[in-house]
Amino acid sequence: MTKKQPAAPTNEVRLIGRVSGDPTARTLPSGDELVHFRVVVPRPPRAGDGGKRQVDTIDVACWAARVRTSAKKLPDGQGVEILGSLRRRFFASGATRSSRYEVEATRLRRVGLT
Repeated sequence: MTKKQPAAPTNEVRLIGRVSGDPTARTLPSGDELVHFRVVVPRPPRAGDGGKRQVDTIDVACWAARVRTSAKKLPDGQGVEILGSLRRRFFASGATRSSRYEVEATRLRRVGLT
């Protein structure tokens, strides 16, 4: 009998969905460039939901130069596969501090969706 090895902790995300809106690029006070967009991913249907099709809208941040370049070319509605990690970002909004989760993309690939 072989023993199963315990799983090592990992933070890997794979999303396949459609780009929602146009990606936006901005330069941060540090001088770093960030490209941000949203992707819409349909949820699997659940019994008892009345046939409603629900989706998740997920923020995606692109920091690496190659990924930023690819992201800037994604049109609204384009099917895309995203590989990356889930990140929690903290930021100041006026006098309050807030946080949000987003996917930090390490690879992007256009895909055709049905």
